[in-house]
Amino acid sequence: MSRIIFATGNKGKMNEIRMILADTGLEIVSMKDAGIELDIVEDGTTFEENARIKARAVAAAAPDDIVVADDSGLEIDYLNKEPGIYSARYMGEDTSYDVKNQNLIDRLEGVPKEQRTARFVCAMAAVFPNGETITARGTIEGYIGWEPAGENGFGYDPIFYVDEYGCSTAELSPEAKNEISHRGKALRAIRDEVMKRI
Repeated sequence: MSRIIFATGNKGKMNEIRMILADTGLEIVSMKDAGIELDIVEDGTTFEENARIKARAVAAAAPDDIVVADDSGLEIDYLNKEPGIYSARYMGEDTSYDVKNQNLIDRLEGVPKEQRTARFVCAMAAVFPNGETITARGTIEGYIGWEPAGENGFGYDPIFYVDEYGCSTAELSPEAKNEISHRGKALRAIRDEVMKRI
């Protein structure tokens, strides 16, 4: 039980996960690394439900491993918390994030900073070989900027700005981002629970 399979094929996400879990001494592999190919239908109505759906589907294919999955997204208050749980599928799964990010900026045209509040949400679920399932949630508050900036990170990072640093999360170093990010917070909470159980 010294291996964690992370239910994602996203390379950017795997890089962050490996950095955050580096001190556990556990082998961290993606679904692809583990040779698992599944088409998982995420039909939950919350981030937590979708994370559990993914984790349980992969755990069924790898019953001896700990499986961790996350569901994360961007909530923009002015847009009724869109794109929310549909963040990855917003405007179509094959639409580039450059297009998605510009669309969101365009939809906020003329909206003042105090009404551009937003947050990244990450719910994480871990399924253990005995079937026990635990979840954790992490968030980071910020606002949507007026233009994309930064080459680090991925997804919506270039348009998500954090007052504390005065820049987008795509302009932060990977270490700084992991310290404050929604995924970093949720993953550290899950890591602590996993380490108690092994």
